[in-house]
Amino acid sequence: MPIFDRQQRTGLNQLEEAYQQDKLSRRQFMQRATALGLSVSAASAFLAACGGSSASNTVDLVTTWGGTEQDSFRAVVAPFTQQHGIKVNIESTRDLDTLLTTRIQANNPPDLAILPNPAKMQQLAGQNHLIALDKFLSSSSLQQDYAQSWISLGSVNSNLYSIFYKAANKATVWYSPQQFQSNNYQVPKTWDDLIALSGQIAGSGKFPWAMGVSSGAASGWPATDWVAEIFINESGPDMYDKWITHKIPWTDASIKSAFQKFGAIAGGQHYINGAPQSILATDDQTASYGPFNSPPTSYMYYLGDFTEGFITAKFPSLQAGTGFSYFDFPTITASNQGAITCGADLVAMLKDTSSTRTLVNYLVTADAQAIWVKRGGFTSVNKSVALNDYPNKVAQNSAQALTGAPIVRYGAGDMMPPALQTAWWKGMLTFIGDQSQLDGVLSNLESTAQQAYQS
Repeated sequence: MPIFDRQQRTGLNQLEEAYQQDKLSRRQFMQRATALGLSVSAASAFLAACGGSSASNTVDLVTTWGGTEQDSFRAVVAPFTQQHGIKVNIESTRDLDTLLTTRIQANNPPDLAILPNPAKMQQLAGQNHLIALDKFLSSSSLQQDYAQSWISLGSVNSNLYSIFYKAANKATVWYSPQQFQSNNYQVPKTWDDLIALSGQIAGSGKFPWAMGVSSGAASGWPATDWVAEIFINESGPDMYDKWITHKIPWTDASIKSAFQKFGAIAGGQHYINGAPQSILATDDQTASYGPFNSPPTSYMYYLGDFTEGFITAKFPSLQAGTGFSYFDFPTITASNQGAITCGADLVAMLKDTSSTRTLVNYLVTADAQAIWVKRGGFTSVNKSVALNDYPNKVAQNSAQALTGAPIVRYGAGDMMPPALQTAWWKGMLTFIGDQSQLDGVLSNLESTAQQAYQS
């Protein structure tokens, strides 16, 4: 590139800033660059240096979303593609960690990744594999739309590396109000109530619970959500914080108790049809249909509020509030009443192109997120998403719970080192298959934790 005078250099700096703030299209950039004295080839090189790409009409995105979730995400990006002419290539995998590791090592990372937890984001940012989003996102817009707590959770060393996109209230037990009414079942308020109701249903020859933990390389994760929700409701937030930071060992009595309470459901007599083999062989989406089949094949199902999307896609005629709803996870210890765990998928950027920046700018907006919100199975942490955008009162209640709960913590596994989270998933499979292995499972997890936190 030739040497320019000060005025031309100032013009190029302004051009670069305008382009990186998505104020210019590629065509406008090239026109202004050549007007400042650059040849077409030099302007193209300058564009690439500013984050442009010769293939900038495509964004390569990887995610764990499949089925109904991927359908909804495609609905989100459809108007983006129509407006900008930028195609979003979506690759779905159940083993995101391996896929990202392989592609990064091959110097071929995707443009964007939807990460399932902040621990993975922190790891990638620490390895300098992520692009700081505050290089081009408007700080004032972020502050207006997102609580500082979510911005902080998406940051490393004061740089924003991710936006929390699809959140989940994980304190939701799904059921059919019509079935409860017709069978004279009472919504349980406490853990003892829950066990009593489960026994009542089982004693009548029916199966009270549905459960499925099959999920490819991530098999076991729904069971870890169970344990985390039990733990915070039984042992409270202070102990929870010690657990996820390894200030207490996995062999601690509080952790063992949470496993055992989960085991009372997974292994309860006549609680789950075909257990434990059916639990290990069934995925979380298929298991969610049980209480809503005709006739019901189960009466309760625990999973995060994204389950609503599974239910409404499978049973579109069911009415929210009567055909399907959820009750809050029951109280175990009175002082922890109303405690919830939550989760969220994060938008993270691995390659800096103009198209990728344009897509990120779109995804963080309330208008884009409202598309999925209206379809169901999506809870947004964007404060500008209207409560009325949620398709029904059930979804509205869950969204409000995320902001109004007295005790809220991010899902335990999602805050742990990835290696430990993976080991925990596998440990749950062992425990479900044979609960007598609990002490061995916890000892193995403690050994993994010692190594994971040291590294």
